[in-house]
Amino acid sequence: MAAQPATTNSAPASTTNAPREPRPFDQVVVSTDWLAANLNNPQVRVIEVSVVPGLYERGHIPGAVNFVWTTDFVDTVSRNIIAPERFQELARAAGINNDTTIVLYGDNYNWFAAWGAWVFRQYGANDVRLLDGGRSKWEAEQRELSTRAPSYPAGTFTVRQDSSLRAFLPDVLKVVYGEADKVLVDIRSPDEFSGKIFAPEGFQELAVRAGHIPGAINVPWKKALNDDGTFKSVEELRKLYADAGIDGSKPIITYCRIGERASHTWFVLSEILGYQVALYDGSWTEYGNTVGVPIANPAGTIWGVK
Repeated sequence: MAAQPATTNSAPASTTNAPREPRPFDQVVVSTDWLAANLNNPQVRVIEVSVVPGLYERGHIPGAVNFVWTTDFVDTVSRNIIAPERFQELARAAGINNDTTIVLYGDNYNWFAAWGAWVFRQYGANDVRLLDGGRSKWEAEQRELSTRAPSYPAGTFTVRQDSSLRAFLPDVLKVVYGEADKVLVDIRSPDEFSGKIFAPEGFQELAVRAGHIPGAINVPWKKALNDDGTFKSVEELRKLYADAGIDGSKPIITYCRIGERASHTWFVLSEILGYQVALYDGSWTEYGNTVGVPIANPAGTIWGVK
């Protein structure tokens, strides 16, 4: 389905995009060596998306533009991603054109860099990549960091929205009630999935019910990574998900707690493996707080009961 210019980002998403051949791994995930050699390439724009405040300012990959996920990728008032018109402004201010190679990286295993990749792809960017191993690998190799915020000539990026990459609650409920033949992938920890805990310790965004969406398959996001935070090989990734019953033969919807970890798995399944995947960014904080929808709660944990 051809992407059309967007005027809103509140309409329900369609997940009817046709399966596609995945790009070669090195055209989706770039190594630190490749990035170091392309820092001055005018066709490449590097973007940092980190969780820790001030991390970018203390030192970043030379030439990288800072995108703050809570303000540059998310609407600060509504529970929504940034409006397409505002995103287009930010992309152009970063010197991005529609044919720019966009390389994102960040802290925390590229969680929010993957979120940024999802937003960029949803708004029509074609060549979006992640730095393998993220910020931690770049730092571990003692590569150059800069405290200088770069300035680029304005780009010409024009939003062409692809709503097939996003799923909403009605899309999920169609799967739950057997009205759509798709696979739900819950990428949270086994304790979150079983309902033993509501959320990882220290996280504030909660649902008043514990458990998971009925029928979902649990493949924790971190299983896609090696110990150093780099991605496993394409063959290993394909086997990892196939062993769990996820082989790309059906459309997939990923979810987690607020969408950021699920965007990491979305990147693996969609961008690396080439499967047909949408991200349900409402995730468990929306689903688990919604009145009347069915849940699976094997642990039987109840809000407010010890």
